[in-house]
Parts: sequence; structure tokens; C-alpha cells
Amino acid sequence: MKRRIGMLLVATLGLFAVTEAQERLVDYVQPFVGTTNFGTTNPGAVLPHGMMSVVPFNVMGSEENQFDKDTRWWSTPYDYTNTYFTGFSHVNLSGVGCPDMGSLLLMATTGRLDVNYRNYGSKYTDESASPGYYTNRLTKYNILTEATTTLRTGITRFTFPEGESHILLNLGEGLTNETGAMIRRVSETEIEGTKLLGTFCYNPQAVFPIYFVMQVSKAPKSQGYWKFQRPMKGVEAEWDQDNGKYKLYTKYAKELAGDDVGAYFTFDTQEGEQVEVRLGVSFVSIENARENLRLETEGKNFADIRKAAEETWEADLNRIQVEGGTLEQKQVFYTALYHILIHPNILQDVNGDYPQMEGDKILNGEGHNRYTVFSLWDTYRNVHQLLSLVYPERQMDMVRSMVAMYEEHGWLPKWELYARETLTMEGDPAIPVIVDSYFKGLRDFDVERAYEAMYKSATSAGEHNFLRPDNDDYLELGYVALRGQFDNSVSHALEYYVADNALSLFADALGKKEDARRFRTQSLKYKNYFSKEYGTFRPKLPNGAFLTPFNPKLGENFEPNPGFHEGSAYNYSFFVPHDIAGLTKLMGGRQKFVRALQAIFDEGHYDPTNEPNIAYPYLFSYFRGEEWRTQKIVTELLRKYFTTLPSGIPGNDDTGTMSCWALMSMMGIYSDVPGVPEYTLTAPAFDRITIKLDPKYHGRDQLVIEGKPAQDNQYIKEIHLGGKKLKSHRITHKELMEAGHIQYKY
Repeated sequence: MKRRIGMLLVATLGLFAVTEAQERLVDYVQPFVGTTNFGTTNPGAVLPHGMMSVVPFNVMGSEENQFDKDTRWWSTPYDYTNTYFTGFSHVNLSGVGCPDMGSLLLMATTGRLDVNYRNYGSKYTDESASPGYYTNRLTKYNILTEATTTLRTGITRFTFPEGESHILLNLGEGLTNETGAMIRRVSETEIEGTKLLGTFCYNPQAVFPIYFVMQVSKAPKSQGYWKFQRPMKGVEAEWDQDNGKYKLYTKYAKELAGDDVGAYFTFDTQEGEQVEVRLGVSFVSIENARENLRLETEGKNFADIRKAAEETWEADLNRIQVEGGTLEQKQVFYTALYHILIHPNILQDVNGDYPQMEGDKILNGEGHNRYTVFSLWDTYRNVHQLLSLVYPERQMDMVRSMVAMYEEHGWLPKWELYARETLTMEGDPAIPVIVDSYFKGLRDFDVERAYEAMYKSATSAGEHNFLRPDNDDYLELGYVALRGQFDNSVSHALEYYVADNALSLFADALGKKEDARRFRTQSLKYKNYFSKEYGTFRPKLPNGAFLTPFNPKLGENFEPNPGFHEGSAYNYSFFVPHDIAGLTKLMGGRQKFVRALQAIFDEGHYDPTNEPNIAYPYLFSYFRGEEWRTQKIVTELLRKYFTTLPSGIPGNDDTGTMSCWALMSMMGIYSDVPGVPEYTLTAPAFDRITIKLDPKYHGRDQLVIEGKPAQDNQYIKEIHLGGKKLKSHRITHKELMEAGHIQYKY
């Protein structure tokens, strides 16, 4: 029977063992939210933006699992519905849709040594998780497992029964599709090595090494390696008893390399004896991994590190304080904030070293944090806007990191992963992120160099354009023509229009007036795609003709769709956030626009699981008298799709993007135009929200939002900003910071 007890039993019921009177914000966080229903989050131990995460790996090794990483497309080390644990994976991704990372699998067993994961895995019970901590009990072995973490080191503690016990480090398995690893014995309690990772979304050249040092707290009675031997035939097979099997190396003590290798430690343990494992990592060198481990854990025990992790999370969550609301709303809110803060991640080691973007040099951050895991097609829509507001010092370093990537590689990032560009998804998403940050007062970066990078991608010919390979059509025709059956041409161009609008604003602010006019003009050429026949955007051929036949519903179930990526024409046709006035005119005026937009929701065309249409509910607020629709739809979407259950995120969290939609919606302020420092206002979920601000960037130390509707069917009558009644449900960032207070009245 699966672990339907303790914390997870009440999670299933949606009622956790916390009280309304609690004071610790970490107690509201439910790490199992999003761990099924393809949310692809996980309940592992991690720090905010930490390089290290220690995650239960339960997606291989047993036919009893509902999901297996080797039998289908799979992108997460953990699914709540699975039952078979094969170890803790180190350094993982949260909420993504492609497999990678999730390697260095650490497992504890008892009895006869067996290094085949299909045999050594175990079911588990007593599963529980909180920010910075995870635990379960392996029923096959009666071993209590616990995991916590520092920024760069995972700390795992195993409580064993009496008898012969083992700790295994499997370097052959994981989520990554890359193979190849090396391991070396340093002493009886320490090993070191490296493993190749990468090929995210099956980009074959986006690979990189991870270096590690692992230490056990007790000297083993024996230790060794294993390697899976290639299958052989004929006489050769007869001579080798390990043919096609896992071979144990019990007397060999130098380094070992291969595609499927590992190391084991064997102990004689007493009942209740604990063995601790510390595993430090680096993307620079083994020496740096050892230094990371030493400086972050030396002189600290498991309890010390767990407590420090919890305190770090408490401090970060405390930057937003909410009052009122239900217990479940607080749990949804702080779990969303928790997920938002997992990525991007620190890349540099304790000494400041990090790998060059798309290069072989080792660089140093000179006192600034270097970040990685920029899932920008997702996060440029809301995550970075939230970080600029609540964690501006981190967003500042993220902007510096992006500009540094241009200096090192020649291009801004699109979907960067550990200093490699995966080129996943489309667009030029770093532009609106940097521009938005600039307009919100985050300007301590090389502004002219950033503009140079943006100008390069916006104007370079497609043949030489790393970010916009179809730029020739875009610049010459004003749209990207459909030249292949499934080339995502419309999706590409719509993203370029958004980026060019942000670039036009940036150019204008820098006094580059001619450039500003040019890029603004480019951003408005989305009109090329509008089909009056269907009232949607429609792919165009090189000769200017629309694609025929055409079905605007195609793509709603993620089937391949000419011109559109991961969506239908309905999911994309209102995605012109920078020119709603122009789109309204194109669609025939206000009434027709509102009617068509409402039909998206009424007819089931809205997709809550993917990014292009997630801002649709806020578009009603552009029209006076229609703002109630935004309030109604946002409230309904929150109630339906965001819960405290393991299925409580509607699809991939996309490194916090979906969680950020929920969190900003619950705060009543949403950034719906990437690169433009404005917010749409709607009814908050709480009586009072206090956001701690940084006077260095915002000119004040807090923003207060007040006024939750007494009933869900009550709509906003007035909004007061700094005591003055607003005439619109949209405000600028500058207005918000100058006022410091929003009050909603119903």
C-alpha cells in the first residue's frame, strides 16, 4: 500500500495539519503540489535559487509505477502517483517539459549487495516534505531516509536497521539522455568524479559536465565500483561470466569510467545507526566541488543545515505577507512563491568561478551572482516582473548574467541551461526581461552593451542569427512565412513583435529615436496574420496568401499545427499585448473584441497549461465597464486549477511561470505586457498584502494592497491608489511605487 499516511493523507484531502493561527510561512508551503498532473514539480530539498537540489527519484525500475522515464516522454524525477524509489537525484529541474539533469542517484539498501536498480529499489511510506527537507521510509529495508541541502551541497542521512547495509551512487541512470561518467576513490570515506549531462529537449550538442565529491560519515567495512558490461557473443561471451551484467570491482581502486558505472560502500550497522552522506557539486571542477562542500558544511551537522535551510526559506517567503483569506488560499499562495524561487539558479562556486557561456574558459563573477536555467519563453511573461518587484537585487544579477552571456557568446540567452544554449521554444525573450528591469530602476548593468545585443538579434540576417533564424522573412515581409509544414512561423513572429516593442521603448529611453520608430513599426506588423474570415491569426505563405485549408482549433490537444507551437490559433490570436488598441480595431471594435475574447472562455479554447494565452483574462480590463469579466474569470480559474492537491497546477509549472500567474492574480496585480512596466489590477484574494520593497530600487520600503471582496460575486466599484480614485484598472510601475498603497472597494 502506498504512503497514504501522515502529511500526504491530509494532502490528498486538501487539509494539512496547520492552523490558522500559525506564524511560520514555511508551514503554508506544500511541496507535493504540482507533483502529478504533469506539473513536473518535485518535493525535494532545495534552497531559493540553489545550485543543489536533492529529490526522491521514483520514475524507473518497476512495472508497478504508473509512469516510467524510459517508456514515454518524461521530464521529472518524481511523480506523486508512483511507488518505487530508486534513490535521491542531485541537481534537478522543476516544472520543465523536457528531460535533463536528475542524476548522481544515491540509494541506501540492506542485505546482500545488489547494484541493479531494477532489484534494489523499494516502496516507501511515511513520506513528508517541507522547504529544505524531505523524508521517507523504505519499506523493503526499514531505512529512514532524510535529505536537506545548502546552496551547492546535498546532505542525506540514512537511519539503518541492524545488519549489513550499503550506500550506492549510481552514475549510469538519471533523467538526462546523455551517458558517460568517471569515478575515483580518494579515501575510504570519499569519492570524486564527473558525469556528462545535457541534451535538453534533444538538442544534441547542448551538453556539459557536472563534477562532484561525495563523503560518507563512517568508514565502511568494504567499498568498490560497478560497471555494466556490454553484451558479448560467441567464445568471448563464454569466457566472461559478467557478460551483459553488472560487474563488481572489489579489488580495483583507481578511477573507473563508462556509460553505466557506480560506487558502493558497505557497512555493519547497529539498530538505529545513522550514516550521513554529503555530496558537493560544481560545473567547473572537482576541486571546486570539494571546496563548495567544505565551506558550506564544515562544522555543521544535519540538524544545523536543515534549520539553516528552513530559515532561509522563511526569510524569502516573508518578503510578502498576507492577512485574511482561507487556509487553502494561503497554502496555494506561499507554495506558488516557493516554486517561483527555485529557478533561475546560482551557477558560480563559492570562489566565484563559473563556466563560460558556450565556451571552455573558467570565469569569475567579481562579486555578483551568476545565474543559470533561464527558461525565458516562459518566465519573461511574469516571473522576472515579480522578481524585479520583490527580489530586485537578484533580478539585477540575473540581468547582469544575461548581458555577460552576450559578452561571452555573442548572443543573449533564449533557454540557457548551465552555460549552454538549448534554443528551446521561440522568440527573443531576454529583450523584454532586460527592458522591464531597466524601466523599474534596475540599471546597474552595461546598458549600451545590452542594447547592442538586442539590436544585433533584431536586425541580423537569418543565416547568421542565432536567436531569429527566420529573420529574413520577418524583416522583408513583415511576417514569418510558412515554409515548412510545422515550422511554427506565426508563433515565432508573434514573439518577435513583443520583443521589438520592448526594444522600441528601450531605444527611445536611450535617445535612439530612429531605432525606436523602426522597432515600433516592426512590432505592429502582426496585422499581416489577421484573417477576417476566421477572426484569428492564420499562417501566411511566402506569396502572401493565407494557408488553406485552415482549422483554428487545430493544436488544442498539442497535436502538430502548421504555424503554431504548442497551441491553436485561438491560443495565440489575442497575443499582441503591446497593441490591444490596434488589435481591437482590427477585430471590428470594442464589442466584437470583447465578444470574441469571451468566446475563448465560453467555448473551451482557453488553455490554462501553456503560456501564450495566460494573460487573456486580463485583457477585458482595457475596456471600462468590462473589468468585471477579468475579476470573474481570474477567480474561477484560481479556484478550478490551483489547489493544495498534488494535481494542483494545471500542467507544467515551467520553472515557476504558472505558479507566478496564480500568485500575482491572488495579489490583484498582474504584468500582462512583457517589457512594459505596467500592471492590470483585479480583486485580491486577501484582506491585506504587504510586499517588502527595496528603497534602493523602488524609493520606498513597502507596498500595501488592501480590499478582498466579501463574496466571490461582488465586483470592484472603486480602486484608490495612494488615496486617490483611479479611473482605470491599469497603472504604471512608477505610479504604483509613488503611491505605495492600493485599496479596493466593492
